[in-house]
Amino acid sequence: MNISKEIDVIINNFQNLKKSETEIQKIAKVCIESIKSGGKIMFCGNGGSAADAQHIAAELVVKYKKIRKGIPAIALTTDSSILTAIGNDLSAESIFERQIEALGNKEDVLISISTSGNSKNIINAIKTAKEKGIKTILLTGANGGEGKNFADILLKVPSEITNNIQEMHIACAHMICAIIEENL
Repeated sequence: MNISKEIDVIINNFQNLKKSETEIQKIAKVCIESIKSGGKIMFCGNGGSAADAQHIAAELVVKYKKIRKGIPAIALTTDSSILTAIGNDLSAESIFERQIEALGNKEDVLISISTSGNSKNIINAIKTAKEKGIKTILLTGANGGEGKNFADILLKVPSEITNNIQEMHIACAHMICAIIEENL
């Protein structure tokens, strides 16, 4: 591995990420409006994106940069009993949509994270959220996948490489947390 070359790729990706400033601001605004109207932010993702969902929910519930009141956020990736029951009794493609069906309200926001944008359980989650009047956001890679056709707001980071997409997703999510924290 050429570490210098890898760092150059990361630098280039983040330079290109500047083009996403409008989408980042728009996502933060939708989240702020939701919270002010009594809603919550729900997160979902698979694998590394599930870890990111949990990470960002924790930043909002606990704190990002400053001590303040908790912000209502939940990662739909964390309850092993619910996840395994849905996976076993219904299907793995239903693990997020079923939770949204049970927990989601029209004042809420769903932030789905999928590097490919093609994860069936993510697409199903977005569709179910939209049916309930929940604002939907998808963080994905440069292609956007099938999910780009369903989300209200799409943040496509400028890469097709999974690890680079994940690096930019967490950076964008931190920026969103900072804007939310500054405005509440």
